Amino acid sequence: VAVGQDHATAQEVVAKVREAASTLSKTGDVAQFQQKQAPWVWKDTYIFVEDCDKKVQVAHPIKPELVGIDFMSIKDTKGKNVFPEGVCDAAKKPSGVWFEYSWPKPGEKEGSRKIAYSLSAKGTPYVVAAGVYDDKATIAELSKLSSKK
Repeated sequence: VAVGQDHATAQEVVAKVREAASTLSKTGDVAQFQQKQAPWVWKDTYIFVEDCDKKVQVAHPIKPELVGIDFMSIKDTKGKNVFPEGVCDAAKKPSGVWFEYSWPKPGEKEGSRKIAYSLSAKGTPYVVAAGVYDDKATIAELSKLSSKK
């Protein structure tokens, strides 16, 4: 399935981010998250990775030009920071953290409301995230979803 076909669900994002965080905890290898043809790219979303020690984006399969950039300086389509202050600490919670921003869907130029789920990869400086494009879901609803085991 090509990126952009079908919509990822919040449940899929939580499951895939947890799987990616677990994989990264075991391997420490971010290269696998930089490829468009990887299992980490599905439907209309993908896994992206930040290094919280170096404060840089280390993997983005759709926008490789973001790799190496200070992730706290990445702006959404409305000019606000994509990543909230404290995202690295919040992602260390077992339930992870959700945050929202405006981002173009793959293949589009205009921004849409995207809500991303972020989780720390234990034993590494990395935080793994993926998002859903959703105009209705609230952070509170999604936080309940991600707090379930």
